[in-house]
Amino acid sequence: MPSALHRTDLQPQPTLQVTRLEPTIGAEISGFDLSQPLTPALRDELRQLLLEHKVIFFRDQVISTEQQIAFAREFGELYVHPTTQQNDPTQPQAHLIQAQDERKLYGPKISGRWHTDTSWLLRPTLGAILRAVDLPPVGGDTLWADTGAVYRALPDDLRAEIDDVYVVHDFKKALDKVGYDYPILAHPLVRTHPETGEDGLLINFSQNPSVIGWTPGKSKQLIDRLLLEFNKPEHQVRFKWRENSVAFWDNRSTLHYPVYNYGDYPRRMERVLIAYDDIPHRVKRANAA
Repeated sequence: MPSALHRTDLQPQPTLQVTRLEPTIGAEISGFDLSQPLTPALRDELRQLLLEHKVIFFRDQVISTEQQIAFAREFGELYVHPTTQQNDPTQPQAHLIQAQDERKLYGPKISGRWHTDTSWLLRPTLGAILRAVDLPPVGGDTLWADTGAVYRALPDDLRAEIDDVYVVHDFKKALDKVGYDYPILAHPLVRTHPETGEDGLLINFSQNPSVIGWTPGKSKQLIDRLLLEFNKPEHQVRFKWRENSVAFWDNRSTLHYPVYNYGDYPRRMERVLIAYDDIPHRVKRANAA
């Protein structure tokens, strides 16, 4: 007789409704309840949707911190970030993302920055699940950019020039504040997604990016050029948060940008990071087949 542990596999598989939001990035998923355990088949379907759309969104999901953590754990080990606070110290995997902490880090007149989470690590996190906790009446959207689309939009000669460069990811100031000793790293700017095989860019505009071996002037010129491309709406999806909304994104194929247009409102979100899996990134080489 099957054990109770496996009975969820015998339950009818929910039919997911998928609404694409933009041609290359973003989809809203409905048709199931995030508070309920996932069957292996449903988990695998959601992972495939994540790979295809790069960021997926769920509406009207009334879930607790514990349920958010349980959902995230279906996709891998979880990562506890050293600089973020928690709503509940007994649940360290759930990081409190709040505007007041950003103001302390960047100053009172903060503005959004295109970034990817934990790129300062040797092995950055695979992805993240973000849940709305306390939203302003209006404003506070988040944008995601498709790093593969940005790379493909660059001129051929520029793509060839950057295929082998390394870019600095410097989070040392924030880490020093909490006494977390970690070196400043540089990652390949162009890398191949380990599951989809798509080439994209790994850069973090909030972590003092610069190109190893280039002059400061030439490096800044490239960073400014890449930022210009990331800022194009053609490569983005914009998500308007509302109560009980959840976003799940692939850190390996996106950058995201929080919009700070809600004044002093104490906007609060809860984030769970999924640790890097065992599939290594393949560095893209100009002479690769």
